[in-house]
Amino acid sequence: MKPVIEILDKRITAAMTAATSETDCLAIVKQSGDPKFGHYQANGCMALAKRVKSNPRELAAKVVENLQIDDICETSEIAGPGFINLTLKSEFLTARLMEIAADDQDRLAIDKTGAPKKVVVDFSAPNIAKQMHVGHLRSTIIGDCICRMYDFLGNDVIRQNHIGDWGTQFGMLIAYLEAENPEVLESPQDVKIADLEDFYKKAKARCDEDPAFEELSRQKVVKLHNHDEETIKVWQHIVDESRSHYQPIYDMLEVNLHKENERGESFYADKLSGVVEELTNSGVATKSEGAMCAFPDGFANKEGNPLPFIIQKSDGAFLYATSDLAAINFRIKELNADKIIYVTDARQQLHFQMLFATARKAGWLTDDVEVSHVTFGTMMGEDGRPFKSRTGGTVKLKDLLKEATERAAKVVEAKNPDLGESEKAEIANAVGIGAVKYADFSNNRTTDFIFSFDKSLAMEGNTAPYMQYAYARVKSIERKAADKGIDVNAELSSLTTLNLTEPAELELALHLIRYSEAINIAAADCRPNYLTAYLYDLAQKFSTFYNACPVLIAAEDKRPTRLMLCDLTAKTIAHGLKKLLGIKVVEKM
Repeated sequence: MKPVIEILDKRITAAMTAATSETDCLAIVKQSGDPKFGHYQANGCMALAKRVKSNPRELAAKVVENLQIDDICETSEIAGPGFINLTLKSEFLTARLMEIAADDQDRLAIDKTGAPKKVVVDFSAPNIAKQMHVGHLRSTIIGDCICRMYDFLGNDVIRQNHIGDWGTQFGMLIAYLEAENPEVLESPQDVKIADLEDFYKKAKARCDEDPAFEELSRQKVVKLHNHDEETIKVWQHIVDESRSHYQPIYDMLEVNLHKENERGESFYADKLSGVVEELTNSGVATKSEGAMCAFPDGFANKEGNPLPFIIQKSDGAFLYATSDLAAINFRIKELNADKIIYVTDARQQLHFQMLFATARKAGWLTDDVEVSHVTFGTMMGEDGRPFKSRTGGTVKLKDLLKEATERAAKVVEAKNPDLGESEKAEIANAVGIGAVKYADFSNNRTTDFIFSFDKSLAMEGNTAPYMQYAYARVKSIERKAADKGIDVNAELSSLTTLNLTEPAELELALHLIRYSEAINIAAADCRPNYLTAYLYDLAQKFSTFYNACPVLIAAEDKRPTRLMLCDLTAKTIAHGLKKLLGIKVVEKM
């Protein structure tokens, strides 16, 4: 079932072409902001009239004459300087709802894209031997949401976790682990790193204080790069131990990242010299002050001189730029990506602009491949500064999630103390983790946002608890129906048409059929807040409907229709939260 806005756009574009013989018309169809002006509005006639030197209202009238939408809309109205207002027919609205209700494939009758792409999404990227902190949250969950939306729309999505598992720091980590736990060479499975942060700090301190240990660390780096068997064994153990710390966080966040999604810096280590050689031989990279640099067009420093993209230092060391070039080359040539999305904070914008420009200059990145840098702002504390712990340090992500769950448990206890302990714990986990994720999703990703436990756990406003409660509230209607001896499934299955007459019914029905539009817009712009805005509006429209239109005590000719509206509301909220945002729903709050 194609989105209504897509059908209208196609029909109106055809009418514009018929009215003017112009072949590249833009209908510009949007949802109407005010129901008194119809459900949709086409604004393309103004621009087209200017191009063909015609009066906009007269052109709009000609477009309406050629418009074939009698199966969808009531009579079209021309307003203002040439807007075309469109109101859906009630029978079309009914047919749409019935089609959604009949879909048993958990898709709510939403079509997959007609032109699927292979989409590579690079996100999360934790550093080995360091704890994930709040700075990793946004890349991790925004990237996961993007993957979920593209996958749902029928694309072939390849998740890539570009973990920081290579580099000079591993020399000191390997040397320290061998010194403190020599048994790691014989039985690595028996050596556990209980606290990654403490392990890293102690290794760093030892390296800074002990010249002999610093030299040993350098030797370990050389052995690592030469793939010395014992050194690789210890390195692999550190990587595996680090995964045992960050994988549970992914699981808590309901993020679909696993070992098979990892393709870290180590994967590209043997490709880096080849990247430099190819760029040098092609003239893309040249030596500048001892370092090998690319100078992509359009980038200059404050003095106006060409800005270098350094790919190899004067001492022969490679950089992040080198591994990122190897990665984009691999994704284009080996993974055959049609689209590559990088999800990082906005501070890396220049790096990725120069990365893409260099890849284009090298001939790797062509017009056949779309690249996108999806940026996000900083998560701030209530003081308006970057989110910190009470002691002023960086907040570990696991600690943030733990506190959210503990706070949610208190809310659940206050709201519903009669629930069993296991049920309370399950709800607290869903509400706490969901509150953290939803607070992020509901904000424009490109700006900084202030995180507040109290606001994110509030039962009112655009929050996860409010949305989860809205779902639970709808599901409670089914339980009350059963108590009254009403067979909801029987009434729904017997429906052949709907009885939509009340304004609140129509408003809710109209919003329900627009779900696919929200998903398409959110996916196209990689903005989860478009999806949360839709879901919040849905919950509010349902609340208006529920207060205005009794369900279980409605007359027999109205009750099945209202039960269907309740059922589709619950399914849509659950789909948006669980399937696309990765947030659990609960039957009771």
